[in-house]
Amino acid sequence: MTSSIFEGLKILDLSTVLAGPSVATFFAELGATVIKVENPVTKGDVTRSWKLPHERKDSSVSAYFSAINYHKSYLWKNLSDPNDFHDIEKLITESDVVIVNFKHGDDVKFGLTPVDVHRINSKIIYAAIKGFVSQPERVAYDVVLQAETGYMSMNGTPQSGPVKMPVAMMDVIAAHQLKEGILCALWQREKDGIGRTVECSLEKAGISALVNQATNYLMAGHVAERIGSLHPNIAPYGEIFYCKDQKPLVLAVGSDKQFQQLIEILGATEVSQDEDFKTNQNRVIHRERMSSLLSPYFLQHERQVWMDAFIAQGIPAGAILNMQEVMEGSSARSMVLEEDIDGHATRRISSVAFTMSV
Repeated sequence: MTSSIFEGLKILDLSTVLAGPSVATFFAELGATVIKVENPVTKGDVTRSWKLPHERKDSSVSAYFSAINYHKSYLWKNLSDPNDFHDIEKLITESDVVIVNFKHGDDVKFGLTPVDVHRINSKIIYAAIKGFVSQPERVAYDVVLQAETGYMSMNGTPQSGPVKMPVAMMDVIAAHQLKEGILCALWQREKDGIGRTVECSLEKAGISALVNQATNYLMAGHVAERIGSLHPNIAPYGEIFYCKDQKPLVLAVGSDKQFQQLIEILGATEVSQDEDFKTNQNRVIHRERMSSLLSPYFLQHERQVWMDAFIAQGIPAGAILNMQEVMEGSSARSMVLEEDIDGHATRRISSVAFTMSV
């Protein structure tokens, strides 16, 4: 039912890399007609060349490119060429949304500022991904934004030093923000018929997603540190334990009741009687000693035995799976989308994780 939500909606995708193209793919998955324009002079979207060492060198697409481009038509046009630009103008007149992520000043150079585009089509939604709001001239790649919005400072361990997250999280967060903005603009247009400009920066999107870590600072003056997977407010939450088969699992125990149930399942009687572990706040204070006392119990059984017991009793815990294990699971398999691009078979995970029914 969701695959036809945006049937009849036309999207012009002038963006590159991850955030913008993934937004266009989201709408394509839900039925919109999406045309992605790429520059033949630069051999198209740069992610076409972002290949793993063992990927085919003669292919015009990469796994990275395929991840965020799906169900689109591809048009090769040079915005600096007058004839090509005329074709782009025609596409703008026919489109409902145009998505861009121009480098600072390129919108002016190409004559594709919001004012320019709305002069061509007053009803279009102009959706732009920016980098830094505070310093718009800076080149903004994901790891740079992860560094400057606080994520790398608190990701990792004291031993590892600052660590980036293994996906382009700033792009992913910004893409979700831009989707929301586009949907709001389309809803407003339904009411008044007026096109709008929606802008989202990677910088502000990253800051907006700091949620509790930002508030820990704003309300308690707490500067987040690198504590691995641990949670600064909850324990045991993020603690990793290895089982008899040396497979790891992680706990996410969020209440005193859950902790007592955990202790009963483990049979850790002396831990349950220790006043240092009676309340969540005490467990946060004494989490290192708590972990050292609990670790031997996990070695008594294989991971699946513990997982079965925890799930049966409602204890929040997760087996730490690698990418192969995740992709072989039924949920991931059900989300795989396949498509030929330029004659090459491609696969990716759907960007749509919700269902809708009546």
